[in-house]
Amino acid sequence: MADHPTIARLQTGARDVWQSCANRPTSASFLLGLIAALGYPPIHLWWLAIAALAAFVALLYEAATWRAAVWRGWLFGWAHLTLANNWIATAFTHQAKMPEFLGWVAVPLLCVYLAAYPALAALCAHALTRRWGQQEAGIGAFALCLAGSWIVFEWVRGWAFTGYPWPPLGLILLGGWDTPGLARVLPWLGTYALSGLVVLFAGAIPAGLKEGKLWPPLIPVAILAFNMYTPTAPLQESDIRFTLVQPLISQDEINDGSKFEEQFARIAGLTVPGSNRSRVVFWPESAIPDYLEDGYPQIFYDRMTARNPRTLQGDPEFARQRLGSVIGSNSTLLTGVINLDIDVVEGRRNAVSARNSVIALRGDGEITHSYAKAHLVPYGEYLPMRPILEPLGLSRLVAGTIDYKPGSGPRTLDLGKHGQAGVQICYEIVFSGRVVDRGQRPDYIFNPSNDGWFGSWGPPQHLAQARMRALEEGLPVLRSTTTGISAVIDARGIVRQSIGMGEAAALEGVVPAAGTPTLFSRVGNALPLGWAAMTLILGLGVPRLLALRRTRS
Repeated sequence: MADHPTIARLQTGARDVWQSCANRPTSASFLLGLIAALGYPPIHLWWLAIAALAAFVALLYEAATWRAAVWRGWLFGWAHLTLANNWIATAFTHQAKMPEFLGWVAVPLLCVYLAAYPALAALCAHALTRRWGQQEAGIGAFALCLAGSWIVFEWVRGWAFTGYPWPPLGLILLGGWDTPGLARVLPWLGTYALSGLVVLFAGAIPAGLKEGKLWPPLIPVAILAFNMYTPTAPLQESDIRFTLVQPLISQDEINDGSKFEEQFARIAGLTVPGSNRSRVVFWPESAIPDYLEDGYPQIFYDRMTARNPRTLQGDPEFARQRLGSVIGSNSTLLTGVINLDIDVVEGRRNAVSARNSVIALRGDGEITHSYAKAHLVPYGEYLPMRPILEPLGLSRLVAGTIDYKPGSGPRTLDLGKHGQAGVQICYEIVFSGRVVDRGQRPDYIFNPSNDGWFGSWGPPQHLAQARMRALEEGLPVLRSTTTGISAVIDARGIVRQSIGMGEAAALEGVVPAAGTPTLFSRVGNALPLGWAAMTLILGLGVPRLLALRRTRS
């Protein structure tokens, strides 16, 4: 098989590429990290990302020392995650307290830390395989150990220091909007194990070429190609009707009090006011500037009135009744709001913190449920180490000086005839295994968001990760955003309906039906950790089996 002309050409090409990488391992690690990031939306060149990862696995395998392995892993991770997270820099253009250029400094600095996790995975794989000697282990065993280590450390990245799993490597295996791609295996693997599968597929390519065999590199390529372009039939629908609104409230106007009434008119008009149909209405995060809860000091209601006298008239009951008249008497509204925590400070009642919340409001204007965002964005919704950083001129990105406080975690809101609704606000949806109340499985997940901060790369990546949660949990996800991309995603990760970026529109329809509970929905992240253990055991067992075979022969 080694003399096959196709293999010969592949080996020659791979040898040339490899020689270039081996001669310049530092620059090669950096460049391969950048190329691999092109596998994520909106570029989504998954095949190019797999090729770059294959070269990276080979480069790590050839590292002579653990220091070289760590350095190559860190450089790859730093370039990879910096490019993938470039959208964060755009957020700095929508605030006035810090210079915009800080965004282009903040992203590489953040990724100095995030790159530690690929570096640790590289170190772990190097240490485990070197125990038996590099030549005995072989690149196949090394790829197994790297895959298992990658699963573990990507999982750790998802929770350590509040966690930041964006983006998981497995995201490149998600197909187009009408197909889940190879991510269809998420119910049995989980997101972090899917990332390990990416590493295994990539590792099979240099392993096969090194041995002069055609099938090892062709099998993963064929599997990927088949799955990335194979449509999946959508699931059935429930009997819950919905109206989902994207009002197109740009980040530049979202805190402009003079435009609040215009914004309300826009979102109300898209909702079809006064409808008597039974439906659940979805509005996005940051949709309502009004304070809707009773009991705040009057100064907070007066501030809203001063900014736009027609908005509140200083009366939260008026605001609630107006919302009820928009949705109609038989409907329930789920919308993003800001709630305040009031306490006595220096003898006066004042706001001590805020909560990024979703409320459920009936057509009669009564608030029946409230959910507070549990996973807040550091430097976005609160400023860590405020006494130290604030004097240095640093601030959070969200307007205001009162820090947000987290809620208690995933909850299911019982909306009666409008179903059991799970809620995940904004980037909470990216945390695999932490989006659903396990004790009360919802019928669907509502994911309101303000994606107007995040340029052109952030929204498609955000949508893609919401699709991954739908696949993992076997639940539909409905995304209502201020500026796009809003979408209705069924339990197989298929985008049924959507509103593109920069559009003002509404979607009408029936909520897709929930699928049967998946293995992941029952086990959670113990599932990918089990797969990590299995791949590590296989990786460690291969050298022993090879040594035993040589001894017997």
